Amino acid sequence: MSLKTHVEEQRKLRVVYGACPHDCPDTCALETHVDEKGRAISVRGRADHPVTRGWLCAKVNRYLERVYHPDRLLYPLRRVGPKGSGRFERISWQEALVEIAGRWQEIIARHGAQTILPYSYAGTLGLVQGAVADARFWNRLGACGLERAICGHAAEEAVLLTIGGRLAPPPETLLQSKLVLIWGSNPASTAPHIMPFLRQAQRNGTRVIVIDPIRTLTARSADQHIQPFPGTDAALALSMMFVMVREGLHRQGWIDQHTLGWEHLLERIQGFSPERASRITGLAVETIEDLARSYATSEPALLRISDGINRHTNGGQTVRTLACLPAVIGQYGRPGGGLMYSTSDWLRWDKEAVGHRQDCQPTPRTINMNRLGAVLTGEADPPIYSLYVYNANPVASSPNASKIVEGLEREDLFTVVHELFETDTARYADIVLPATSQLEQMDLHKPYGHLSLQMNMPAIAPQGEARSNWDVMRALAAEMGFDEPWLRDDAEAVMREVLAATAVHSPLVKDLTLERLKEEGTFPLSVPAEERVPFADGIFRTPSGKVEFYSERAAEKGYDPVPGWEIEAETTLRKEEGPATEALDEPLPLLCPAAHHFVSSSFGNIERLKGKERVPTLSIHPLDAETRGIRSGQLVRVSNERGWCRLVAQVTEDVRPGMLATTTVWWPKFSPDGRNINWTTSDRLADFNGGSTFYTNLVKVMPDDR
Repeated sequence: MSLKTHVEEQRKLRVVYGACPHDCPDTCALETHVDEKGRAISVRGRADHPVTRGWLCAKVNRYLERVYHPDRLLYPLRRVGPKGSGRFERISWQEALVEIAGRWQEIIARHGAQTILPYSYAGTLGLVQGAVADARFWNRLGACGLERAICGHAAEEAVLLTIGGRLAPPPETLLQSKLVLIWGSNPASTAPHIMPFLRQAQRNGTRVIVIDPIRTLTARSADQHIQPFPGTDAALALSMMFVMVREGLHRQGWIDQHTLGWEHLLERIQGFSPERASRITGLAVETIEDLARSYATSEPALLRISDGINRHTNGGQTVRTLACLPAVIGQYGRPGGGLMYSTSDWLRWDKEAVGHRQDCQPTPRTINMNRLGAVLTGEADPPIYSLYVYNANPVASSPNASKIVEGLEREDLFTVVHELFETDTARYADIVLPATSQLEQMDLHKPYGHLSLQMNMPAIAPQGEARSNWDVMRALAAEMGFDEPWLRDDAEAVMREVLAATAVHSPLVKDLTLERLKEEGTFPLSVPAEERVPFADGIFRTPSGKVEFYSERAAEKGYDPVPGWEIEAETTLRKEEGPATEALDEPLPLLCPAAHHFVSSSFGNIERLKGKERVPTLSIHPLDAETRGIRSGQLVRVSNERGWCRLVAQVTEDVRPGMLATTTVWWPKFSPDGRNINWTTSDRLADFNGGSTFYTNLVKVMPDDR
């Protein structure tokens, strides 16, 4: 094609502004180029967005391969074979809606609406297709509530108890930091758009330290990488505080003015000398002391955490303890200092406008999503008789998956799955409904990693007969005979209602209109310059207005009111003698961090991205591999009392001795034996807020003997 022809073709393209919908703090601003036939030919990052800056991650760069994938579900389906067989027949939307509504009406008449469970999470984080879809229809139906606790629930609770709000500074703050301490986070894979800021900061002289048991992509470019034993992070943080106090590096004046309960925290700190912490964490005393000094004497110092670190049985207390570190050295409220966790609480949608809770009966009961397998196999009383899954793929992504499969095989469970593809979960459905991709639906996105809203306009017509989450729920509401106008409103009307209600109590969106969003695509929240540094006024959103080292609210909820470290429910630590790893049959703790090319299970069926991840692997240190007779490339069996799977061994020093790691989430159908690592993960709950405990997982590993 000549240059002239190319330019002429480009002029024919329609540009549509959008937003990445996936579970990532970057919430990138997109522009989709659509040809005259209505086909999207490219999806790019917007160059004029302050964080996206014209590029997309390795995952979303392949978004059109997802949209136009040959395996897209295009029509409603009804099961005609055994559950799990994947045998379906095509039906019409009207047949599907009539069957779903009829089955639900029968279930409600016999058992009550509380036996119908919606199950969803972060397949899309949009206001309409996520938050509103999670609330309005189900509230009106009177269905069972779902505690969506699978990701950061323990960490969110911990941050709120300690400083009162998830008010992270924007990514450009990194350029003002002298030290960035990245703890249990791998932004190169899970929040890649902060990496250019981090690289620029390093070029300017900022020191970057990564604390992670795994040598992640982020750790490889850090100035220092420290590898504590899994689940011991709070002990390390407390010992850092011990050194700060012992050497007078803490800011007593700031502590006296801006914190509550210092005497209680100080008492706990005194029990974590570097010598004791060394035995717990497996780190040298000198490493702990040097880390404490570096952090305390670098001003400003920024602590970056994310949700992986809270997925332990002691995860809530771990994050509580970490959130205290910036307070001990007076870094909250300083440009380039403090805690970078989430920006979610800068703006909160008006809750009543989102869900119309007051127009409905109270939620009859609420079930924690982490317990899905247990709930479907007898824990719920009365039982769940219908499951509606959307924005989620629990067979692949939820803990104790063998129990989930057992529950989905129940003949008395009526399961509906609304999806883009025939996932492992969809194979167990009685009715499968085709879902739209982000390019085919309207939505509004609030990020949790920066301070700009993104509008998503539909760029192309829905593929086949696909419908969005909200459009399906509007149709189901009509079929159920519900006539409330807030169940009939289209996506645009819903957004107008929520924006108007939110503007009443939030000045950050007072100048925002839907027309402006449609035209501009992105809207920076109107945060005054003097407020862009969180807590610069020294006032925190806790009951006391201070950083709460001692929390009465924590005590009222049954938590330890003082941050601290407790040993995990599953661990090889022998009290304080360090981990035992010498025996062939000795189990090892297994971490399962995010893969670079998947977002949970999303993109797990895109061939090019699967090819980048290659095969489901198990990383094991050479010392542990030698003890067990394991070599790289060998198929190994990973097992515990919950289940087992097979992975390909990768012998590497990227993991510290005494532990294992595997990246997630591989679809079971693409894994050896049709299982993935969630056949071994635990569905027990964390210490705070019903959070997940994927990373508290002891497994045995041995060469496969098939």
